[in-house]
Amino acid sequence: MERSASLVDQLGYVTDPRRGEPIYPLVNVLFMMICGVIAGADDFVAIARFANTKKEWLAKFLDMSMGVPSHDRFNAILNSIKPEEFEPILLAWMTQLHKITNGQVIAIDGKTLRRSYDHATGKAAIHMVSAWATANHITLGQTVVDEKSNEITAIPKLLQIIEVSGGLVTIDAMGCQTEIAAKIIAEGADYCLAVKGNQPKLHEGIKAYFLDHLEDDFARIDVTEHHTHETAHGRIDDRSYYTCTVPDDFPDRSRWQDLKAIGMSINNTSRRKGDDIAVRYYIISKLLPGEEFAGAVRDHWGIENSCHWQLDVAFSEDQCRVRKGHGDQNLSTLRRTALSLLKQEKTARCGIKNKRLTAGWDDDYMEKVVFSR
Repeated sequence: MERSASLVDQLGYVTDPRRGEPIYPLVNVLFMMICGVIAGADDFVAIARFANTKKEWLAKFLDMSMGVPSHDRFNAILNSIKPEEFEPILLAWMTQLHKITNGQVIAIDGKTLRRSYDHATGKAAIHMVSAWATANHITLGQTVVDEKSNEITAIPKLLQIIEVSGGLVTIDAMGCQTEIAAKIIAEGADYCLAVKGNQPKLHEGIKAYFLDHLEDDFARIDVTEHHTHETAHGRIDDRSYYTCTVPDDFPDRSRWQDLKAIGMSINNTSRRKGDDIAVRYYIISKLLPGEEFAGAVRDHWGIENSCHWQLDVAFSEDQCRVRKGHGDQNLSTLRRTALSLLKQEKTARCGIKNKRLTAGWDDDYMEKVVFSR
């Protein structure tokens, strides 16, 4: 399936916020912005300059008879588009080509757009909660955390608008809530939730259980385990992962829907200055083999390393000062769409930043990224 026609068609579903007869078709404006962001444009001035230098190429796919809008026009239009409509339309186009495979890890985590804070108006910096398909390297959805709320209320809303059926949803300790676990199960997925002190009874129960059975190397129970040894960047990482069926008399078990297993990871990092040991605990809605559990734990950090870190380093997201209207949230959607598209393109063997530069220089490569050609 080619993306070229479907992307333009998909953008046609976005409601035009402008009144009367607009000069520039909305499809043109949105397509220019998507391509501009892919090509390295991080603000509206850069997007307008990109579009003006690429008029001939854009004319292959758009009616360019009215030319290119000014950067102020790009800004005003993106500020006015409703994020709750715009983001699902773009993500539906992305995910239709990348169905969630059975058991794929779907990592959910939050990220603050630090420069979206506006001191003059008192507008708080927006905090986005995103879902990241770790195998396909695409953003499945995102939602803004209400400034008077937190991720606990945002995550169920996100689960309601994305497709997670068949996947394994991983969330850090903030999302270890009974309502969230129940919502994941209701959506046809499984969960692997990190447990910390915000669930004290659960945390102490898992900790005591594993400490007890570590003393005799799990001689009294069945356990699945996996161990890794890695050496890199002047350090040695020895990681151990354990999962076992949750006992019938386990404290706090009854509150957690479909709780089937508990897990523990131990990471011993050796450096010249000494050793660091990190122990983490998890609740899981199915008994995972040790290697699969290890993969889920490590894949969860893919949203931090492959998504959030890339958005900051390659897209300068934390430096973006777009604040008015819905511009910050919509531009965040454009960046995540661009990142997903660039990660899907496999022929260029370079990092995301250099892929963006290549797309700006080479029209053929841009078509590979946007149109899957």
